[in-house]
Amino acid sequence: MREFIFGTDWGGDCDDCVALRVISRFVKADKAKLLGIVINDNIDYSVSSMEEFLRLEGLKNIPLGIDKSGAVFGSHPTYQKRLGKYTSNEACEDGVRTYRRLVAQANGKVEIIEVGFLHVLNAFLESHSDDISPLTGYELMQSKVERIWSMAGSWHEAGGREYNICCGEASALGAKNLFEKCPVPITFLGWEIGHDVITGTTLDKNDYLYQALCDWGASEGRPSWDPMTALLALTGDIDKAGYTGVTGYASVKDSYGQNYFKEDINGPHTYVKRKFDVSYYANLIDEIIE
Repeated sequence: MREFIFGTDWGGDCDDCVALRVISRFVKADKAKLLGIVINDNIDYSVSSMEEFLRLEGLKNIPLGIDKSGAVFGSHPTYQKRLGKYTSNEACEDGVRTYRRLVAQANGKVEIIEVGFLHVLNAFLESHSDDISPLTGYELMQSKVERIWSMAGSWHEAGGREYNICCGEASALGAKNLFEKCPVPITFLGWEIGHDVITGTTLDKNDYLYQALCDWGASEGRPSWDPMTALLALTGDIDKAGYTGVTGYASVKDSYGQNYFKEDINGPHTYVKRKFDVSYYANLIDEIIE
């Protein structure tokens, strides 16, 4: 069974909740194993709301880590307030340490689904040996990570800017370094793929997922960047998931966060392009999350 770690900003948008529902459905159907979750933002209710969402989903004993680097991106709790009674995030494990521990302890290769900011994943890459493992982050990635699936970038135009990369200097520079140095393949689902695929419109009005969307202001559904990335990763095959891929080298110019792509059949990066119309992807996700 394929094993995943889920990275999420859990607060910058509500499509993270939809993505986690998609993951939950695969886990409960014994189609995937969720090793843990790393929250790459740090706002009030982050950990407590995540714990409650996992409880409601019936996912037990999922390890959590959170960004403690001080790179705050200005998110404010919306759906988190309903889900979790406020408690401090301080008791939660540091996200870099969570990555190191989960990857080091995995029996085989793991895959990472990243739908948020990239600075924590980059910090894992740059981490040194410690009491968890004598290997550096680079060595752990190289030996134990199969692939990273990332919702990031705006690949339909050179110099595009997408929130997960360009939100702040920490995320932009983290993405820049990760794209340059990561020793494993990265598959991207960009802004242009999910912005007009609206999901969540058919949820039961009493579903806590629907309530989370409403709290964020998306009672009529929300663009589906994160759940599309999750479903792509869980499917594990670009063609079977309904996409074609463009292979090459992704890059970020500077702290402003502009992304570029140089096509090369031998490159380590791929961004996807849709093969079908928006209803195909929306219907797939809505069927899963209901």
